[in-house]
Amino acid sequence: MRSGPFSASYAEAREKFLEAAGAAGAVLSAHEHPERGPDGGGLATDCAWIGPEDATSVLVLVSGTHGVEGFCGSGAQVDWLRRGEATRLRPGQAVLLVHAINPYGFAWSRRVTHENVDLNRNFVDFDQPLPENPEYAKLAGAVKPADWSEASQAASRKAILDYARLHGFPAMVQVMSGGQYTHPDGVFYGGLSPTWSRRTLEAILKDRLSRASDIGIIDYHTGLGPEGYAEQIISAPPGTPEHARAMAWHGLAATSHSGGDSVSAAIAGDWLGAAPARLPHARVTGIALEYGTVDSGQVLDAVRADNWLHAHGDPTAPEAGPIKQQIRDAFYIDTDIWRGMVLGQSLIAIRQALAGLSRSGA
Repeated sequence: MRSGPFSASYAEAREKFLEAAGAAGAVLSAHEHPERGPDGGGLATDCAWIGPEDATSVLVLVSGTHGVEGFCGSGAQVDWLRRGEATRLRPGQAVLLVHAINPYGFAWSRRVTHENVDLNRNFVDFDQPLPENPEYAKLAGAVKPADWSEASQAASRKAILDYARLHGFPAMVQVMSGGQYTHPDGVFYGGLSPTWSRRTLEAILKDRLSRASDIGIIDYHTGLGPEGYAEQIISAPPGTPEHARAMAWHGLAATSHSGGDSVSAAIAGDWLGAAPARLPHARVTGIALEYGTVDSGQVLDAVRADNWLHAHGDPTAPEAGPIKQQIRDAFYIDTDIWRGMVLGQSLIAIRQALAGLSRSGA
């Protein structure tokens, strides 16, 4: 199945990843998911390790945090493997590729997990009071109307825009996408307990990175910003050593969502921000590569449509096809130019991170 590195389905993406990883000499492992895909096939998060088992410097590449965004991240991972870039690793370096950490969302073309949870809002301490977002309740009805007719869509879109006119567009974006823990059937829901994907990722980090002293992370995302441009987003706040290292590795164009200069809202429970606490024995330097796709209004409409479909409709019915195409188009641009931009910027970021790890470990 050689063809290009990008795929038309989760099953195809998994096959390409396993084939490319095997050809690159990677050690493979799989974490089976309890659900199945729309084709009835099994789902799994696959890991590929390239380099010495006792490597002290490890770069981690993660795709599919937000399910449907895995079409992009998987393609970048497969491309890196096929290019033979692993031959550039220096002594003591390794790369861990985590393919489809949210395989359910990838297979079903959803951002969320099978629990309807946004994985990047799920890494909070559930033994403590949860982050509050009281304004979300004012928009909850508009976010998920009872039906998905043209009239209800227009009315709900108007209610959201009216809120933006009253409070400002940035405030509306923060309320909608910053994370909420009160409406399980809504969007950007952080959950009330750790999801399968969170537990799996935590287990992978613990099991595979216990011997590393320097760890770099690149997490692949899409849906925000100018079409094709990959913003390098740092979770660590400005002024921290992690933020300083990420800027040194990736350059002054890198941004921070907590610093307010990113296309991303300030979010609670993102896993990159939580990673250093799970790896206290190592210096952790992570970024999210956020590739722009379409207008933010189109992205939000697609997320809301998919949310409605899985709450009130039948995602397996023929009528679901347009909504599934809508959300895929919002997070993956099916053109050679966009795909080329994905691969070029990914390759640069990976080489930057490996060079940074070499300096840190020197």
